[in-house]
Amino acid sequence: MNPGCALPTLSVMRLLRSTDLALRVLMRLAVAGDSSPTTREVAEAMDVPYTHAAKVVAELQHMGLLTARRGRGGGLSLTEDGRAASVGALVRSFEGDGDVVDCEGTATSPACPLSSACRLRGALRRAQEAFFATLDPVTVADIVTDPTGPLLLGLSPKPS
Repeated sequence: MNPGCALPTLSVMRLLRSTDLALRVLMRLAVAGDSSPTTREVAEAMDVPYTHAAKVVAELQHMGLLTARRGRGGGLSLTEDGRAASVGALVRSFEGDGDVVDCEGTATSPACPLSSACRLRGALRRAQEAFFATLDPVTVADIVTDPTGPLLLGLSPKPS
């Protein structure tokens, strides 16, 4: 592999931890019914650090996909927009839609010497778009149907 062609953190088939958690939080809330779990309860059930869950919940709230109420009787709930949200759009939002490879270089990595004649960048871009396009018609509601929904309801915080 040419050291001048730097692969960024975005990977087409491997989601960032925050993307994965955002999808799992929305899935959990989609099956919550009348209950409103707290961010802490969701973090414990998903076995992730509370601070990481809180950042993801804040972003999802900012996107209008969930509501968060503080205090007694508070908790998280999925909005109708959250239930109907496209998985492809969510993944794009959290992952970004930048190129899979960074051919232009950065301050610490030189530009790829093949960039003027390379066909790989275009092929990877088409593959990335196909990945997103496959997820676009899938909604949060779609991914919590049986057998996933009942399994999500069975998740409970890990014993301390």
